[in-house]
Amino acid sequence: MNVSRIALVGGVAASTVLLLAGTASAHVSVQPQGEAAKGGYAVINFKVPNERDNASTTKLEVNFPTDHPLASVMPQPVPGWDIKVTKSKLAKPLEMHGKTIDEAVSKVTWTGGKIEPGRFQQFPLSVGQLPEDADQLVFKAIQTYSNKEVVRWIEEPKEGADEPETPAPVLKLTAAADDAHGAAGADAKPSDAAEKSGETTAASASSSDSEDNTARVLGIVGIVIGVAGVAFGVLAGRRRTA
Repeated sequence: MNVSRIALVGGVAASTVLLLAGTASAHVSVQPQGEAAKGGYAVINFKVPNERDNASTTKLEVNFPTDHPLASVMPQPVPGWDIKVTKSKLAKPLEMHGKTIDEAVSKVTWTGGKIEPGRFQQFPLSVGQLPEDADQLVFKAIQTYSNKEVVRWIEEPKEGADEPETPAPVLKLTAAADDAHGAAGADAKPSDAAEKSGETTAASASSSDSEDNTARVLGIVGIVIGVAGVAFGVLAGRRRTA
């Protein structure tokens, strides 16, 4: 009876943790691969989960901040998705690598693909030059479903306040790097950011493989211990019967 109660309580606790974790992360978000340092370039991923059980996500539209325009935006191909990059004229031209830039990317749109219920998709971009006078960039995203429902992730989170119901993706910027040749350096090129991203991805994959191997070993050990426990219980029962 005690064992059954412990198992029941454990199952309820685990289900509650999973439910809360799913609720907290179920919105469009943006994260850098590595760091997004002020004044440099970075590879960022927009993570889009499908929150509906009866429809698929078929379109993502990401609007770029106008107060800190980004002149260089290079999308990475996503299988099954078409990508459209929209540029707009700047009210105040930018100086970048000795050149005057009078337009910047205002919107990137992904269409033609499908994110089915219970799944998510990442949409990578190489962006720069990141501003030096800001701590974060806010991207307003619009998610469209196959049933024509539109969810606008455009509410800017406020420090010290509760998270909005439909928060906009926010990219946190780190301090400027001292190494000008790094992906986050002021003179770094988009190719540097992509190369840095590849190194980070490889390291992450290695770490993931190590964790998977550890999990497998622990799983096997758990199975062996479980079998031994069952065998011990059977033998003990036979002895008591005898």
